[in-house]
Amino acid sequence: MVTLLTILFAYQKYTSRGKAPFPDVKFISDSMSSNLSDFDPNTLDKEQWQKLGFSEKQTATILKYKDILGGKFTSKEQLKKCYAISEKKFSELESFILLPEMAGGNTSKDFNKIDKKELTVGGKFNPDQFSANDWLKMGFSERQTEAILKYKNYLGGSFISKEKFKECFIISPENYSRLQSYLLLPEKTPENFKNFAKNKTIKTQIQYHTFDPNQMDIEGWKTLGFSEKQSTTIVNYRDRNLRGSFKSTEDLQKCFVISPEKFQEMKPYISLQEKQQEKTDFSKTDLNLITFRQLIEFGLDEKSAGSIIGFRKKLGGFMNKQQILSTYNIDQDLVQKLITTTPLNTSGVPRYSLVEAPEDWLKNHPYFKYSADKIIFYRISNPDDKKIWKFLKLKPEYEERMRLYVK
Repeated sequence: MVTLLTILFAYQKYTSRGKAPFPDVKFISDSMSSNLSDFDPNTLDKEQWQKLGFSEKQTATILKYKDILGGKFTSKEQLKKCYAISEKKFSELESFILLPEMAGGNTSKDFNKIDKKELTVGGKFNPDQFSANDWLKMGFSERQTEAILKYKNYLGGSFISKEKFKECFIISPENYSRLQSYLLLPEKTPENFKNFAKNKTIKTQIQYHTFDPNQMDIEGWKTLGFSEKQSTTIVNYRDRNLRGSFKSTEDLQKCFVISPEKFQEMKPYISLQEKQQEKTDFSKTDLNLITFRQLIEFGLDEKSAGSIIGFRKKLGGFMNKQQILSTYNIDQDLVQKLITTTPLNTSGVPRYSLVEAPEDWLKNHPYFKYSADKIIFYRISNPDDKKIWKFLKLKPEYEERMRLYVK
């Protein structure tokens, strides 16, 4: 016991001793000033920017910023505006940059002017449809307007989303926050935005004419300058949300893909028919052309009508009436009555041989998509439909419905 107490007493005395003070730590500065020499930022490539201490992402941002400015920095002040370069980093590099402090003339003042001038926003707008004059009216300078339009062209002719619009260096965070709620753009950038520009309709001079928006199909809206996607949205908005018709010009104005400016352009030419639309003669209405509105008129609910239209679109058209009965989420009794009453014309339905069928068509068609890869593989070495059918070894019912679309 005495031995144990002695050990405990010694331990307590040892641990209660004053601890020696921890030496001060001095961190070595990560400044690269001692290794820097004079440089022209217009001649630096990606690797050289990274050697100055910038990350790969920051470097990409700096180079993109230079492209938007026309491929050249004209002053230190202009370079400083690049958001990828912090104030601390710029002050470290400033004395080595081979650029004038400010660009000649009033260029730098011109770029700063928007920070001091209040923007004038008349309402919601689609920046893709803004001309140089529109940006000038909003309060941007000529130089800023030029840079904004260059940035749009850099993206492929469209700002794509609010995310991409926000990345435009000429638009400060303060001004973006003012504009954000007015922008008629998706919030997020689509994953396939790199290909987005390929599908973009080239803007041409629109020749307006008097039109009834209740009689316009997708192709009709495209002639007024709308893209395929916008035209589809307008038709769906009318047929689904408004149950088949715009009751007033205000209904049309509320469609979010129609900017206030575009609506004002079209307004003098809009002619809504006040009289009630004539009832559809279903004995003369082709099932491959029947519209969502007409299906509602026949008595189907929106769910059934939408399912039929959607399935028909995936197939490219019905080849027989029994296909309509196999559609999901439909009122079978009412659809049976519909197909008994209404004719079906299959002359406009796309049909291909297995050898000639486009790959996209094979991979997206409901009847072919599960065999698409095999068909594409077999037809490389055996470009003969009969042989390909043998190789596929399909169940009779699957082959039967596929053959409806094979010529």
